[in-house]
Amino acid sequence: MNNKITSLFQIKYPIIQGGMIWCSGWELASAVSNAGGLGLIGSGSMYPEILDEHIRKCKAATNKPFGVNLPLIYHQSEEHIETILRHGVKIVFTSAGNPMKYTAYLKKYGMTVVHVVANKKFALKAVEAGVDAIVAEGFEAGGHNGPEETTTLVLIPMIREIVDIPLIAAGGIVSGKAMYAAMALGADGVQIGSRFAASKESSAHHNFKKAIVEANDGDTKLALKQLIPVRLIKNYFYKKVEEAEKKGATKEELVKLLGRGRAKSGMFEGDLSGGELEIGQVASLIHSIKPVVEIISDIKNEYNTTVQKMCNRDFLL
Repeated sequence: MNNKITSLFQIKYPIIQGGMIWCSGWELASAVSNAGGLGLIGSGSMYPEILDEHIRKCKAATNKPFGVNLPLIYHQSEEHIETILRHGVKIVFTSAGNPMKYTAYLKKYGMTVVHVVANKKFALKAVEAGVDAIVAEGFEAGGHNGPEETTTLVLIPMIREIVDIPLIAAGGIVSGKAMYAAMALGADGVQIGSRFAASKESSAHHNFKKAIVEANDGDTKLALKQLIPVRLIKNYFYKKVEEAEKKGATKEELVKLLGRGRAKSGMFEGDLSGGELEIGQVASLIHSIKPVVEIISDIKNEYNTTVQKMCNRDFLL
């Protein structure tokens, strides 16, 4: 497929891997890039020296384009940018913050900059900031989410109406059929997180991967809306958050309950009870842990089958 996204990133398929904390290390990013998509290193869970190591290993493992996801709320963002520039990485996806903060600076060095949004306000801010593309992430997504709780089905055409730059759909996309639907709504490509979190190359703990494939419908819910909305698997920690929120906990009380290292203990170290387990609603559609090359092949084949199937449908009269 040759479209705006494949041309922008010089990749084979318009499939972007989400830059998920504790899941998106160099092995996952390089595997996705080698399979024809765009791999992203998730820098939000890395110290600068760790990001340096992952970029070096990713460059050694692939000669294809890859990028770095940079959450703008991360307190060492400027050091991460220095690391990214030093290694000559040419693609950065920014998220969780104001796109005005670094876009112009990054583009001054010839970088391709993409920003993740969940509403029209920030889509317009991203365009104003001069980004090269937008990821519109719906309510179904795992990780950080929008407080408006707008679903992908609504968000994509809503953003498409107001922007002309390349648009990437995210949230609830796990298959070729879902990719086809996103493209029909106006997206030029898709960003997939949860499916790659449960891949063999994901840096997530096996316990977390197992929890993903065992999840049923209703097993995830958006929480911590006073801090940054995040979709979690319902475990002991989630229940403590739910109880606190029902009692009217303040932001400060929720910060104390969250503590430090909660996501690391859950997703990276495998604590399925007390850890923070961030994943999308599509976990209930993931039934196995596969290598990245198989995941992308499955998505590609199902997308092509869906295109053919829809071409054979009768028109509405």
